[in-house]
Amino acid sequence: MVFAAGKGTRMMPLTLHTPKPMLEVAGEPLLGHTLNRLAQAGIENVVVNAHHLPDAIANYLPTRSTPRNLILSPETDLLETGGGVKLALSKNLLATRAPFIAANADILWTDQPHAAHGTAIDRLIARWNELADAVDVLLLLTPADKAWGHDSANRDYSMNAQGQLTRLSNPTADYIFAGVQITRPELYDGYQPGDRFSNLEIFDAAQKNGRLYGVVHEGGWYHFSTPQSLQRFAMEVA
Repeated sequence: MVFAAGKGTRMMPLTLHTPKPMLEVAGEPLLGHTLNRLAQAGIENVVVNAHHLPDAIANYLPTRSTPRNLILSPETDLLETGGGVKLALSKNLLATRAPFIAANADILWTDQPHAAHGTAIDRLIARWNELADAVDVLLLLTPADKAWGHDSANRDYSMNAQGQLTRLSNPTADYIFAGVQITRPELYDGYQPGDRFSNLEIFDAAQKNGRLYGVVHEGGWYHFSTPQSLQRFAMEVA
């Protein structure tokens, strides 16, 4: 699943007429970059939620040839990440028994060329399979000091030697959640369709049970929050 429903308020005025995932970076919408990474990993079935200016996203999806099967999940009310997943599950758009990958559509990540351990998604899947029944949520992390465009004072997680995560939300944390995850659908069973909640509730519950793990991203990671960040990317990176 790809999260593309947010209003992008910090991106105004650009998002007054264009949803944030459809803002172009390096010649392609942010949403397109996320879909490209999923397609490169061989993922063919992807649900994309939409709320703010949904027609722009609805019109974009049919223009793509990959991933092969793109399904729009419109949200009348903005449900946040967890609520978006629950709605998609309730409409049978996501497999109700199989773990699924979810990714944000307002970031851009790159994989190291010829990376020995594969792409970020390859590594997430391999680690999930390695952990098997011991994991409920697996997060892709990026080192805080390498997180382009992210507020360095707002960090997310520390990791122990086994890869288990603890959310700290302070400047001492080593890692930032990179916006890509694998999650079990049954974790959403306690919610109702239409409930508005963040995936952080799911992550925190997994952490409490010792079942929240992380994988450290080996490539580049870029966060876009303001019009100035788009301009900076164009000057410094592109």
